[in-house]
Amino acid sequence: MAAGRGFNARPSSTVDGSANALPQAGLDDRGMVAGDQSGGVRAPDISNLSPQERADRLYNRVMILASEGKIDSVQFFAPMAVQSYLLLQPLNLDQRYDLGRIGEVTGALPLAQAQADTILRQNPNHLLGLILEARLATIAGDSARVRSYERRLLAAEKSELARKLDEYVRHQDDITSALQQARKSAGTKS
Repeated sequence: MAAGRGFNARPSSTVDGSANALPQAGLDDRGMVAGDQSGGVRAPDISNLSPQERADRLYNRVMILASEGKIDSVQFFAPMAVQSYLLLQPLNLDQRYDLGRIGEVTGALPLAQAQADTILRQNPNHLLGLILEARLATIAGDSARVRSYERRLLAAEKSELARKLDEYVRHQDDITSALQQARKSAGTKS
């Protein structure tokens, strides 16, 4: 399983644990993508980090670049981030959410869907799984499904937050934003 340029080239790729549809990545001795003509985007030196720290660092970079609209850079770093997560097998629910978000922002929707499905299969009320499903429903333009997941999110909020899971602390901004959106939708569509 390897990731590389062309991450988004095969929309039929699925990663529910298998990533053989992702192309091979190669970095040259300068940390550049082999054959890359994009002007020398340099990958961060992550060689001294633990596997989890590498995955976290790459996830954060992809999310920041996505929020800044730097799609070319997202496409450059996302395959490395996916590969970092795949090396952490078996993934916990927090790692699955991260992997799903990477899939979401890069358009690798089967990857994102597989992660959301797995999270909710393990815990049907997991806030991050519900958030990821609502995001995917929004992308699909399925407003009924969005409302369904938002209702489930609001219903699970109190009991799930009381569990004080590490991933809820780590993704507090995502949770807060999704809850605000769900409340707004519920208020306008009562």
